[in-house]
Amino acid sequence: MAIKSPKIPFKLLLLWFFIPYTLVAQEVKKYAGEINENDLYQYLSVLVSDSLEGRGTGKIGQVRAANYIAHHFKNQGLTAPVHGSYFQRFNLADKKWGEVYLKINGKQLAFFKDFYCYGQMNIKEETKFKVVFAGFGIDDPLYSDYSNINVKGKVVVIFMGEPVDSAGISLLTKTKTLSAWAGDWKKKSRMATEKGAAQVFIVSVNSDEEFEKKVISLKHHLSKPKMTFASKTKMSDAAFFVSPSVAAQMLTIKTLDFLSLKKTLGYQKTGFKMKSAKLLVKAESIETPVQTENVLGYLEGTDLKDELVVVTAHYDHLGMQEEKIFRGADDDGTGVITVMSLAKAFSIAKKDGKGPRRSILFMTFTGEEHGLLGSEYYADFPVFPLANTVCDLNIDMTGRLDADHAKDSNYVYVIGSDKLSDELKQVNEQANTSCCGLKLDYKFDASDDPNKFYYRSDHYNFAKKNIPVIFYFNGVHEDYHQSTDTIDKIVFSKVHKIAQLVFTTTWNLANQPSRLKLNK
Repeated sequence: MAIKSPKIPFKLLLLWFFIPYTLVAQEVKKYAGEINENDLYQYLSVLVSDSLEGRGTGKIGQVRAANYIAHHFKNQGLTAPVHGSYFQRFNLADKKWGEVYLKINGKQLAFFKDFYCYGQMNIKEETKFKVVFAGFGIDDPLYSDYSNINVKGKVVVIFMGEPVDSAGISLLTKTKTLSAWAGDWKKKSRMATEKGAAQVFIVSVNSDEEFEKKVISLKHHLSKPKMTFASKTKMSDAAFFVSPSVAAQMLTIKTLDFLSLKKTLGYQKTGFKMKSAKLLVKAESIETPVQTENVLGYLEGTDLKDELVVVTAHYDHLGMQEEKIFRGADDDGTGVITVMSLAKAFSIAKKDGKGPRRSILFMTFTGEEHGLLGSEYYADFPVFPLANTVCDLNIDMTGRLDADHAKDSNYVYVIGSDKLSDELKQVNEQANTSCCGLKLDYKFDASDDPNKFYYRSDHYNFAKKNIPVIFYFNGVHEDYHQSTDTIDKIVFSKVHKIAQLVFTTTWNLANQPSRLKLNK
């Protein structure tokens, strides 16, 4: 005979269900409470101090900052995960231009007047090249500029844009919406290189007057020394940019005839004949080796320890310029002190026997200001398998107000939270409801946002590897990348509240039964 189960009152069932949830919520709140404004202030005071000299990548101040962060991780009991070290060291090169010029049929053209360069190339000796015209530089199933030309070992001249008819209809998309080829010069440069081209020359404007204005606007930025990966590690995409008249000289064609090609390419044949001028190129790059380092602290989880939640910020800034210290209190001192505070809070929880199920990697990157270099290096040479990495929560500038929130500090821009996992956005929103009540602003997730912030901080190098990310951000302000980005302007109550949001989100991600589901 079956034994009849006793009836359990519904209220008691509810109580049994909510008690574990309530206890967990109390634990999260307790350890989030270990994050406090006094610690945040003390950490930032060190990072912006005179002795750290603005934390310029590869400079002594950056090394001192790295040692300070590593010492903090050690004090919290975090493991040194890089073969017993807290530092993931790698080499960069500080590159500046030496002698750079073009000669077309014996006439020498001036750098940053008649042409300029993006990226890094190094043509140490004056070199002769043949020139070919490759239209828009596109090779696509629907349209190719490379069908009947041999570009191997030659200089290739191409237009930006793509072929459209008189009504503006693209040959590739069959609509007025242009394809990815139209505005991506690197895509075109890579294609030409794959075809064997020695160098790529791009015409990105429709007149010499436009080109002159562009050179004036870009000269200060492009003429400065650049830091990038050392030649043996990784080279940047590179191209020469020239005016329409210079491109026409290279192809021995009249400028107006050359420009008219842009309107007819792909739709009708032209009678214009082109041949290579005598082109000589020298573009000398002078490299100084630089060693730098990411700083990593590892907190091992329990039953799901092989899976990893990553919390990141970049600790480098602009360093010293003309004897001024660019202290970077907000950019990204506020992110670093958040990472340091979370490391402390989670370490206390673990010492109390409340450590996370998944492991957590606290990581501060170098080289962000030079093109997300530290995070790119980690993504290419990870210390822990990327396949086991659940997500990256990246904090970059959370201590100031932007123009849209000038009268209300209770906000944070949340960027990228649902691009790879809708579930990640839900976890973050639930954490915010339970702990913080911040206004989560998704403005910069819009696909047509001109700022493109999703691509501009270290989380993006994880996103490129299909790892879900969140970028926490306060927006830009008048002191962004200025020597006036100082500690006295930081709203520590705002940093504190956002840090508690990141902590709660990290806690939930590290302890939920299943790892995040990726969007289909």
